[in-house]
This record gives sequence, structure tokens and C-alpha cells, in this order.
Amino acid sequence: MIEKTTAGNDGYTKPLPTVTLEGAPFWESTRRSELATQHCESCDRQQFPPRLICMHCGGRHLGWKKVSGRGRIYSFTIVYRPPEPTFQPEVPYVVAVIDLEEGGRMMTNIVGCAVTDVCVDMPVTAVFEQVTSSVTLVKFRPTNPIAR
Repeated sequence: MIEKTTAGNDGYTKPLPTVTLEGAPFWESTRRSELATQHCESCDRQQFPPRLICMHCGGRHLGWKKVSGRGRIYSFTIVYRPPEPTFQPEVPYVVAVIDLEEGGRMMTNIVGCAVTDVCVDMPVTAVFEQVTSSVTLVKFRPTNPIAR
């Protein structure tokens, strides 16, 4: 879920995530520049996004574990017409779905390379962008530098 911000959020004017009860540990981990996903104690699998029950076994004993921050691009799109004017200065940019190495998929932006260099199955690594004093966003960059 996304909320719109005002200049009262440390001057950041783009939409910010709304922190839910089940997602709070994720946002706490990003503030430490770490990536964490839900872990099911019943089937020993990771899941993302967070849910009240395990998507694999239906278990209700869920905790959180730090993960590597590595993954591969499952799917992506290049945005030329942003959903709102505050994103216009970044056009074009990449929105991607990442298959996390430990399990789960995360929607994010790809940074650190030209939009034309992005491809499905590209190995990526998490990077963290502190946008306000309380919110740090997760983005991904190519794991291997792209030679030009």
C-alpha cells in the first residue's frame, strides 16, 4: 500500500509505503540496510510479500530472517509515462519483479545501469535508499558490472 507524502516527510515528495503490522519487520530491516523476508517455522520456507499465513503450507508460525539481497529479474517494464508527475524526472526507469534467492518475489526499481541493459534472468543485488528519516527503500542493481 502506498501513501502520498508532503514536504513534512523530510522534503521527500514521492509516494511512500504504508507500514502494515505484518510488513513492519521488513521496513525495520531496510532502515538497517538489510533485507529480511518472512520465514515459516512449519515448512522452513521464505515468502515475500508478507502475509498472515504461509503461502506454501498454510502455517501460522511466521517469523523473519535476514536474506542475502541477491536475486534475478523475473519480469520488468520500462516506464516512459510515470503514474504521477513526481516521477517524471526519472523517466525512463525500470520497474521489475525480482525472484529473491531465498524465495519470494519483490517489486522494485533497477538502478545502476542503462534501462536498455536490463534483461530477464539478470542477477541483481539489493541496494538501499534512505528517502526519509523513517523510510529506506529497496532497489536492485546488476550484480555484475555491465561493460560498455
